[in-house]
Amino acid sequence: MPRLKPFLALAIVGVALTCSAMLLCTSSAMAQNNDGNFLFLLAASFLCDPGEASACPATAKSNQGDSYEMTGAGTLEVQSKSVRAAGTYTHRSHSANVLETGVWLAGELLSFNSYGAAPNVLLRQGWASDPALFPLKRWRWPVHSGPVPTGGLAVLRIRLLPLEGPSRNAVLQVNCALGDVPRERSVEGIRLSIEGNASDFSEEGSGRVMFLATRPEVSAAVKAPAQGTTQDAGEPPKN
Repeated sequence: MPRLKPFLALAIVGVALTCSAMLLCTSSAMAQNNDGNFLFLLAASFLCDPGEASACPATAKSNQGDSYEMTGAGTLEVQSKSVRAAGTYTHRSHSANVLETGVWLAGELLSFNSYGAAPNVLLRQGWASDPALFPLKRWRWPVHSGPVPTGGLAVLRIRLLPLEGPSRNAVLQVNCALGDVPRERSVEGIRLSIEGNASDFSEEGSGRVMFLATRPEVSAAVKAPAQGTTQDAGEPPKN
């Protein structure tokens, strides 16, 4: 196991970089996908306000007082129930001592329940004018045609890979309290249930999460130019 520690330490750094890259690379591709595709952020990227310590990481607590702190990013395809996501985690005791740290990888999308779109949230929070906000500034998309913030509850089966000790399976619930939010899910955050662990981390402690969906008109706008490429500008319309 000591030989694996440097590898896993590098893996943690790699996952953190991958999450950022995933945010940049998949957002443009999502503009050509259907409504069943979502990008999600788990206490990552522009959600992390330097002036608000509770924004990142996302925390799930148990009745015994220990907690899991998590961050990450990924994509969901609802119709095919597939997920590509990764991130880092830290397990802390009730006195905030670090018990375990490592990376997590998503293996399966168990379910996704959408609460509906909240297209104005980026403007309300001031994120739409932030140069670091990936599509709105980089590709000069208008706010209404970019990925749309959407509330919902995603349930993922994940694998926890610690720096030391055996890996374990777990179920991660990611709740974004936007849109028409059920009363029992009004608190934004995460919950974690670890296989073989007597403790359930079912109390959302802190952290921001968000799902980003693509509107249908974005797909139509992307496809529209391709329909006219076979006709020259000066050529009369063909019947």
